[in-house]
Amino acid sequence: MRLLVVEDDREMAGYLKQGLEEAGYAVDVATDGASGLHEALSGVYEAVLLDVMLPVKGGVAVVSEMRAKGVRTPVLMLTARDAVADRVQGLDAGADDYLAKPFSFSELLARLRALGRRQGAAAATDLAAADLRINLMAHRVFRAGREVPLTPREFSLLEYFLRNAGQVLTRTMILEHVWDCHFDPRTNVVDVHVRRLRAKVDEGFEPRLIHTVRGVGYVLRP
Repeated sequence: MRLLVVEDDREMAGYLKQGLEEAGYAVDVATDGASGLHEALSGVYEAVLLDVMLPVKGGVAVVSEMRAKGVRTPVLMLTARDAVADRVQGLDAGADDYLAKPFSFSELLARLRALGRRQGAAAATDLAAADLRINLMAHRVFRAGREVPLTPREFSLLEYFLRNAGQVLTRTMILEHVWDCHFDPRTNVVDVHVRRLRAKVDEGFEPRLIHTVRGVGYVLRP
């Protein structure tokens, strides 16, 4: 799952990025409203964490323009604890939820899961291929009816494979979506994690699902 954090406080932005990545999300950061709006309009994010008080363009204006342009990406607004008017304005402008600062990180993750469940009312909460199934809301994976424990990063990698089943994914694509970093030809982090994922979801099962495309990358297909 890829998130956009729009926060001008660099310390707070770094805290959010680190914590969310440790929870298995891929995270981009924008530090002002104008650049945040530009990124949000790309449509590549599953959710946007949007501060209200931003330079150049305020958070309420950002979410209002997103909705005016037809972007339905869920927006979680971050506000000061006593800024009731900001919260009301943000919700009226099209935000889906708000979280008052300071907040606990566990509550932030819970709010993101809740946004996912709301989206899931209009979209499938399970992804599947052959006898492999993952539940996106509960973060649980099953192969042939047996639960397979995965780390948050392995879960994100498998989700990316399933969302793009049948499509060959290059190492660059995987790194940028799952790790949120640019490709370094010297790193083997993708190969290491794919090998670990295969050991959990493919070894001992038929058919094998994750295949190597020599010289290119990987593909998930029965």
